[in-house]
Amino acid sequence: MTVTNSRDGEENTIRRRRECTLCKRRVNTIERFEIVPLTVIKASGARQLFDVQKIVRGIKRATQKRPVSQEQIDTIATEVERKLESEMKSEITSEHIGELVAAALKSVDSVAYIRFVSVYRKFENAESFVKEITGMGKGDAE
Repeated sequence: MTVTNSRDGEENTIRRRRECTLCKRRVNTIERFEIVPLTVIKASGARQLFDVQKIVRGIKRATQKRPVSQEQIDTIATEVERKLESEMKSEITSEHIGELVAAALKSVDSVAYIRFVSVYRKFENAESFVKEITGMGKGDAE
């Protein structure tokens, strides 16, 4: 069978026309995308379904009273979600999500970045926090 025609169908489907290479008989098929939900493995080991709104809320807390628009927040959250989906994994660690969000925030607002990583990375002491801040000027990201 060879595909002679393809087009998008209704919600998450592709319609294809196929032709048998031997008898020339034609058939139509409808293919559905299987959407596998993304599971987040938290630091405690608990698992829960991925929720992009949790990313939005975390970014909002970090950008509170900062010159970061809602559009920028939504863009960061969407980009992180797309990166996670493109990795084609069914499970992802909360640490990995945090690193993606931190990297995006770093290029948008340095104060918001520091706020986010101070909560997300749970610095053990002031020295590690100062190291993170001084590393920012050098373009380092841990």
